Amino acid sequence: MPSPVAETPAAEPDIAAAHFAAKLAFETDCSDVSSAFAAGKVDFVLLDVRSPALFAQSHVPGAINLPHGKMTAHRMSEWARDTLFVVYCAGPHCNGADKAAFRLAKLGLKAKLMIGGMTGWADEGLAFEQGVPAAA
Repeated sequence: MPSPVAETPAAEPDIAAAHFAAKLAFETDCSDVSSAFAAGKVDFVLLDVRSPALFAQSHVPGAINLPHGKMTAHRMSEWARDTLFVVYCAGPHCNGADKAAFRLAKLGLKAKLMIGGMTGWADEGLAFEQGVPAAA
């Protein structure tokens, strides 16, 4: 009798490769975002989609605060159409980043979810910023 893990057979390698490639097209993680900023290779816009009050309390360095409800065609026209947006919210218990990625996609823009959000950033031991940056 197989273990609970093996009870459902694993996908064939080609099917698994397609699945995980697709998943990576939708998601990035806190470590990759942090590494991009540390290396000065930031080819995306990092959006914190939580409320302005929560953003002011603490946020990921380099993020711009833009709640998903404020993502309009007019507001997003500030960026080039081929801009990649990386969105995050409070963490796995919050679907604000999913709503933001959905809204961006509906506007015809590229978006990835930073899995883990604020919780993931803290779990990685990465530093936060406080206050509102002048450029926000």
